[in-house]
Amino acid sequence: MRVINFNAGPAGLPLPALEQARDELLDFQKTGMSIMEHSHRGATYEAVHDEAIALLGELLGIPSTHTVVFVQGGASLQFGLIPMNFLPKGKSADYVVTGVWGEKAISEAKYLGEVSTAWAPADGKFVRVPKPDEIKWDPNAAYAHTTSNNTIYGTQFHTLPDPGAVPHICDMSSDFLWRPIDVSRFAFIYAGAQKNIGPSGVVVVVANKEFLAKRRTDIPKIFQYQTHVENNSLYNTPNTWGIYLCRNVLQLMKKQGGLKAMESKNQEKASLLYGALDRLNGFYKAPVEKASRSVMNIVFRLPSEGLEDKFVSEAKKANMIGLKGHRSAGGIRVSAYNAVSVEDIKALVSFMEVFSKANG
Repeated sequence: MRVINFNAGPAGLPLPALEQARDELLDFQKTGMSIMEHSHRGATYEAVHDEAIALLGELLGIPSTHTVVFVQGGASLQFGLIPMNFLPKGKSADYVVTGVWGEKAISEAKYLGEVSTAWAPADGKFVRVPKPDEIKWDPNAAYAHTTSNNTIYGTQFHTLPDPGAVPHICDMSSDFLWRPIDVSRFAFIYAGAQKNIGPSGVVVVVANKEFLAKRRTDIPKIFQYQTHVENNSLYNTPNTWGIYLCRNVLQLMKKQGGLKAMESKNQEKASLLYGALDRLNGFYKAPVEKASRSVMNIVFRLPSEGLEDKFVSEAKKANMIGLKGHRSAGGIRVSAYNAVSVEDIKALVSFMEVFSKANG
């Protein structure tokens, strides 16, 4: 029996996508071998690769001004590669710091050039995202960097800030493809796959072609995003198995109604869970300000750490895993990515109600 998986990432994958991979594992399309064994230069794998890119374009409505690239190294590698590519000498970059990943992104950029914190919480507590008029943009910045959703602290931009004419780079690792977005607003989007797209080991980049063309060329070719664009993400051997699984997930998203259907389901899940937290707020405490609550990562506390440990332990016995909060934040964290069903959240809410009555 499969568990109800609330892990923050690598996260649960939709069962039909896994079943497809299982059925094709030893013999992909009657070729006598798995997709993992095919050459990334061969027609069989390239068809899968190109389909994954095409599906991303279709689901997101990616305009002709932008392109899709698959790279490796997770979001953490991109924290360094982005300033390597786009922060020229004599220029500065703006960073909006709304959590740990924003802190890590700006920390890596400091090795490579001048950076400015356009916003960070004065008290160091990540319980909300900034209002538009709180962000101090530099109109001359090389780029502005934001993080759309914060897995650890459970905050999310429901309307992403607008840096005006400054190219907007956004780390969407933990809420990519949860709803439709206007891709044209962004110069560069990047997202680790292991939340909503597929397994770990793949990063999706959606970038404006003109912005990519302005990259620095005084760095090794392998580190230049433009190199991967010009080679259809096949400059070096990609994570073929990971991209294949992403393709399976994207096929399923399309079949299930696309990103509007994903958004409807995700909003229903969030409404159920936050509704329970607000209803049972004498026992459960949601620290995030309501306007900044994440749809993807819902965090809350119980009256004591002992009860939180008991909650996690008893939830596991009830077939629910991945509920322990991040080690730096503690508490409980429910990662309700696309693969988590409405029924999964209903099961969790029922468990929460019973647990609060028994322990309140």
